[in-house]
Amino acid sequence: MLDRFTKWTIAHRLNLHDGITVIPGFFKIIHAENPGAAFGMFADSPAPWKTGVLIFFSIVALLVVSMLLWKNSHTLTSTGVGLSLILGGAVGNLWDRVVNHQVVDFLLFYIRQYQWPAFNVADSAIVTGA
Repeated sequence: MLDRFTKWTIAHRLNLHDGITVIPGFFKIIHAENPGAAFGMFADSPAPWKTGVLIFFSIVALLVVSMLLWKNSHTLTSTGVGLSLILGGAVGNLWDRVVNHQVVDFLLFYIRQYQWPAFNVADSAIVTGA
């Protein structure tokens, strides 16, 4: 829910490619849209099947994580929490891909001209869960 809320807020409050500096020289909130995979891989690909393939692999990953979570569901463990974070993040990004054919990213960390690719709450949940 936090992922959906933050993406909706960014998309409705900031124009595409606009940003708000939070910590000068280090952190901005921006409005970016990523039609590719993680870190913008395949974003520039004109292939018409790109979105379908990304959706397919997301669904396969959701099924695998769901099965692992089901097998681990008898007790609350760090594995279960991690899998739940991965599942929630994957659902958040899959929703964007199905509805908008791209994912809204808005967290941008940088130092001078060096920057980490923009990401969102779903990406953070996936990485934290992993």
